[in-house]
Amino acid sequence: MRITKRTNLAMRVLMYCAVHEGRLVTKSEIAQCCNTSENHLAQVINQLGQLGYLRTRRGRNGGLMLGRPKATIEIGEVFRALESQVPIAECFADVDNTCPLIDACRLKIAVADAAEAFYAHLDEITLDALVCGNTRLLEIMQPMVCRA
Repeated sequence: MRITKRTNLAMRVLMYCAVHEGRLVTKSEIAQCCNTSENHLAQVINQLGQLGYLRTRRGRNGGLMLGRPKATIEIGEVFRALESQVPIAECFADVDNTCPLIDACRLKIAVADAAEAFYAHLDEITLDALVCGNTRLLEIMQPMVCRA
């Protein structure tokens, strides 16, 4: 299974916020640390905010932080929220499905079951588990100003 760039960025944002729990972080900090553009991040941050994973504050002293405790954020839940709109294969799409086997194919059921097993495995992993005690991640995700 392949995850979208949006989900990949979303996980980086969530991990960065989890590492810096207790303070507002900026989009530019995350962009610099995660090697991505602020424009891409803005869309991801907006979606994560709408889903309740982030709280954002606008303005000069603004920024973002986790919207709920990192121990309560299941990775499978995040993936489902972000990936559910992206069909795994053509036959999963509501529109543009030209597969002639759709009425007889058992592969769709097998793939759907495999995807659910993938998500179920990720349900067992929390954001806290990804960052807690991960010394190397903590080093990488320190603001660039602090690394100099």
